[in-house]
Amino acid sequence: MLAGLSEAIGSGALAIGQLLYFLLPFLPESISTRPETLMILVGFGGQGLFAMRFIVQWLKSEGERRSVIPLAFWYFSIGGGLVLLLYALWRQDPVIICGQGLGLLIYARNLYFIYRKPAEQKTD
Repeated sequence: MLAGLSEAIGSGALAIGQLLYFLLPFLPESISTRPETLMILVGFGGQGLFAMRFIVQWLKSEGERRSVIPLAFWYFSIGGGLVLLLYALWRQDPVIICGQGLGLLIYARNLYFIYRKPAEQKTD
């Protein structure tokens, strides 16, 4: 199953790479012939999103002169986690798959806590 999912992601990356090369012919040709070229960019993009959560948290904390976890932290966590999970599935790396999968559940749960109404505010 994991191999099939990895192959599907690779095929999708190849199709996207071919489209990008058609639209932007100045890109290296390898983007249209080797899915790993695009997937490496996807992996770095996921790392960038994931790193942004710390930058956002640091800037917000500096502004308030205390430790703060802004809402954007959780959205960057989910965005980066999803992109890194996609990359991990393509690589068939069970360690990263488990780590990002569990992290996504935790990030989503935190957003649930943020957005749910407290019991005293609910009307029956």
